[in-house]
Amino acid sequence: MPCHNYDIPTSRRAFLRRAGCGFGSVALAAMMREPVLGAASAANPVLKQLPQRIGQAKNVIFCFMEGGPSHLDTFDHKPLLQKLTGQKLPPSFKEPVLAMGESGAPLLESKRTWKRYGQSGLLISDWFENVAEHADDLAVINSCVSDGINHAGGVCQMNTGSIFGGRPSLGAWVNYGLGSENGNLPAFVVIKDSEGTVVNGVRNWGSGFMPAVYQGVEFSSDGVPIKYLDNPKGYSSAQQREKLDLLAKFNQEYNRTRTDNTELDARIRSYELAYKMQAEAPEAVDLSKESASIKALYGMDKPETAVYGRNCLLARRLVENGVRFVQLYSGAGSKWDSHSKLEENHSRLCRSVDRPIAGLLTDLKQRGLLDETLVIWGGEFGRTPMSEQGGGRDHNPGGFTMWMAGGGVKGGQTIGATDELGLYAIQDKMHVHDLHSTILHLLGVDHTQLVYHHKGRPERIDQNEGHANNKLITG
Repeated sequence: MPCHNYDIPTSRRAFLRRAGCGFGSVALAAMMREPVLGAASAANPVLKQLPQRIGQAKNVIFCFMEGGPSHLDTFDHKPLLQKLTGQKLPPSFKEPVLAMGESGAPLLESKRTWKRYGQSGLLISDWFENVAEHADDLAVINSCVSDGINHAGGVCQMNTGSIFGGRPSLGAWVNYGLGSENGNLPAFVVIKDSEGTVVNGVRNWGSGFMPAVYQGVEFSSDGVPIKYLDNPKGYSSAQQREKLDLLAKFNQEYNRTRTDNTELDARIRSYELAYKMQAEAPEAVDLSKESASIKALYGMDKPETAVYGRNCLLARRLVENGVRFVQLYSGAGSKWDSHSKLEENHSRLCRSVDRPIAGLLTDLKQRGLLDETLVIWGGEFGRTPMSEQGGGRDHNPGGFTMWMAGGGVKGGQTIGATDELGLYAIQDKMHVHDLHSTILHLLGVDHTQLVYHHKGRPERIDQNEGHANNKLITG
């Protein structure tokens, strides 16, 4: 007889028949030596899993600059751009596909001051003079490539691997593959720098076709990261426990014949997680316990850096307490998008994140956490060398910059290169799929083995196209 997932075993014979459906899979997995990675427990699908090898990184903090920061004015210096400013793109360069369609625009110089930093001599602009003090910890990737010409596709691909919505986010894949180190906190947390809506919204940290339990949990950007965590006045923990037990009983009865409804299962688990968070989360997110000097290190003493500084400090406390993946959005609502007034826009935004991110790197290092925490900086794409609207730059997915630090990354190096004007990646290209594969590799996960079967198809974060870049990795 066929075995359906909605069968309810009512006898020992029925139970054995249903359980027997999985015996063949167990034997096959043993014969093929299939890894247990991603084979989450039915009782708790986010339990900590063992990586396939020992990776130095245990967790990730992704500083995401939404809207596309200009690599040409931050980490990828192009002297030729200064010489040719005001002229049109030379005919030897292939005309790019422009998001705004402003073809024939003159080249726009970078007005930044550039210096070499650290023993490695990395060349970094004055917009990131604080981060530059950590030059010997940075692996600057100047040859990133994306397929998304607009924000919707670019942000979607950087987060999920595809320019089209519906796939699990990188954080969800990490959650699925490695699980949580702390059952009382979410494994995947997202924090924005404002109440602005990120392009594509919650799909950027969603679980796609995976069970909803792997999706990210958004923390608030104001002074209370997790709202409604405390019990109502006069309501005891014992009463809360009784209420949740009764709700769980009702939900489980309803869910018995609806096992394919992962949203309901995730809701049931979210109630339990929320109850556990009442005990541990207030301690984890309580920044009042941090000294004034630490807060100043993150820039919380200055209005222009206070918000992102607070989020970076909160991220450090979360990874310290076992949160696996934290994503910090800067410029929620594509505020890094600078089709005009790039100097004004980027000057403000770089100031708002430079000191906080530098403080994060310093703090992680002095606590001995940088070796096991992978810090990533970047956006969905870069900007073009051509001018737009007189003082801005258009979208450029053909070549842009991201950097990584900590978590087993070999610092003090530049990987790859764009052409002389920073328009196209020409050396050691790293597509988004390669970036995702490398991140998993640093976490000890073989991206080719982290598979989720969906509609009969083995799915991976890199869509079977990525390669881990060993130049980034120490040893």
